[in-house]
Amino acid sequence: GEPTIVGMILAGDVALVVNTPFGTTSNGRPRLDGYEIRTASVLQSVPCITTVQGLAAAVQGIEALLRGTITVRSLQEHHAALRSGGPNDGSPG
Repeated sequence: GEPTIVGMILAGDVALVVNTPFGTTSNGRPRLDGYEIRTASVLQSVPCITTVQGLAAAVQGIEALLRGTITVRSLQEHHAALRSGGPNDGSPG
């Protein structure tokens, strides 16, 4: 038969998993395969994103990596920037 996502993860064919708890099967029942997908991801050390917010953060991080604008700052510096209306994209300030 056709390969399953769990099989593909375990075979090393997947580099990143995005698995949110939304959706139904073709017969309208809730999807129940999330546990198996997440477990396979952990077993293979494949990053697994489980929320839409987490996906948005990952995309921002990947974009910053591609732009070469990744910086490091403390949580306190980040908080101060948010309070002052400063940049929230990981850039200094």
